[in-house]
Amino acid sequence: MELDLSPSPHLSSSPEDLCPAPGTPPGTPPHPDAPLPGEVKRSQPLPIPSSRKLREGELQTTSLPSIPNPFPELCSPPSQTPILGGPSSVRGLHPRDASRLHVVKVCSEDGACRSVEVAAGATVRHVCEMLVQRAHALSDENWGLVECHPSLALERGLEDHEFVVEVQESWPVGGDSRFVFRKNFAKYELFKSSPHSLFPEKMVSSCLDANTGESHEDLIQNFLNAGSFPEIQGFLQLRGSGRKLWKRFFCFLRRSGLYYSTKGTSKDPRHLQYVADVNESNVYVVTQGRKLYGMPTDFGFCVKPNKLRNGHKGLHIFCSEDEQSRTCWLAAFRLFKYGVQLYKNYQQAQSRYLRPSYLGSPPLRSVSDNTLVAMDFSGHAGRVIENPREALSAALEEAQAWRKKTNHRLSLPTPCSGTSLSAAIHRTQPWFHGHISREESQRLIRQQGLVDGLFLVRESQRNPQGFVLSLCHLQKVKHYLILPSEDEGCLYFSMDEGQTRFTDLLQLVEFHQLNRGILPCLLRHCCARVAL
Repeated sequence: MELDLSPSPHLSSSPEDLCPAPGTPPGTPPHPDAPLPGEVKRSQPLPIPSSRKLREGELQTTSLPSIPNPFPELCSPPSQTPILGGPSSVRGLHPRDASRLHVVKVCSEDGACRSVEVAAGATVRHVCEMLVQRAHALSDENWGLVECHPSLALERGLEDHEFVVEVQESWPVGGDSRFVFRKNFAKYELFKSSPHSLFPEKMVSSCLDANTGESHEDLIQNFLNAGSFPEIQGFLQLRGSGRKLWKRFFCFLRRSGLYYSTKGTSKDPRHLQYVADVNESNVYVVTQGRKLYGMPTDFGFCVKPNKLRNGHKGLHIFCSEDEQSRTCWLAAFRLFKYGVQLYKNYQQAQSRYLRPSYLGSPPLRSVSDNTLVAMDFSGHAGRVIENPREALSAALEEAQAWRKKTNHRLSLPTPCSGTSLSAAIHRTQPWFHGHISREESQRLIRQQGLVDGLFLVRESQRNPQGFVLSLCHLQKVKHYLILPSEDEGCLYFSMDEGQTRFTDLLQLVEFHQLNRGILPCLLRHCCARVAL
């Protein structure tokens, strides 16, 4: 580009510019604003008549043919100019009205679906409370919505603060994605003291660097603190381009994203391969990994970018060695993604279901079985039994008292009375699931969260007259056979070969909700299915 450096005519100081204008009488003093001899005359703005603009505009309109706007819907009516704005206007959509109603389809675990009208700004917690009222169920913090993609075999429990309509709009049109309404007892388990640690020390780099075990509370606080840099690390199997091509890598989960090392366990930036951004992705549990993706184990999870709407392409599918490591990766991903908001959801859920102040506030953290003590209330005042042998004998006496208590149950007739009500009372309980398989019981418990004390009772497939108690302990589902026995014409049920007998399954469950007996933990949560 060349610049014109010639002097402007208004800045010229030639003799013609310094001479008076023709017709001026000699001796007339110069105008005050006129430049003196030898003084440079500065340029002044020159007014342009409006008629000139009109003529130019007329020439433009007459010289060019009128072209109709091919996209009138993208323009506002008054000015016919494109509407530019935020993300919604870029897609040609109007800003969302928080009060506008949308139809959301929610399914229950029995397969029944129900359409619900919710506002655009309705959160998951609000929709769950509405569904609990319609289903006439007991309201607690464990109810939640699960985002399911059956064609991809992916599931994700939604957080309480997420907007339901916003999640639904991210699904592909005409797909099989849906919401499932069920309980999730493991949703806030990471904020509670549990017998087993949710984050193994070998997987947390801060614990390895300090060479000392970090407490559960300090570790969670370290995750919630934006200024800290915790890191989850461990071996994962990553799916390659082929369906059955799986390769083992050492992976790292940080605030900046998920990485894997191309050279052993090296953390050198030259050897780290970036996989996904935590803030721009969601983590899902893979339900049928062996069948659909050829996983080597059953403990798979998937990192799905938000911009990916459908199809398998673009999914980052991982496979862990056991359930504990998979739970660690999922919990750390949630903490990195939502941070303090996740803890606020937990506090709000706790405040909704706290007892009144005059009853005293219950502890926010679950009580470990090791903190329970044996008490003796035989005298005028209770006392703590410190002798282990005396505590064991007291437990045996309590079990004997439960056996004798069956003769004084006035609410239900005894089996000796000849009625079948006592033998069938368990069919009305939410924890009884009838004739389901062993695999189905494990799937139901796994879906509602692998927390200690989650249980259900089902009919035995091998013994037609027996039942099975399926119980979760240490993230594993164990099964205990309940066999009927007859003594003096009365029917009893027992799990320890007749040493402790119960008149019906309801009494058996009530006893083990207060006493462990032969079980590894108390029965705390019943695995129930609610029909919408």
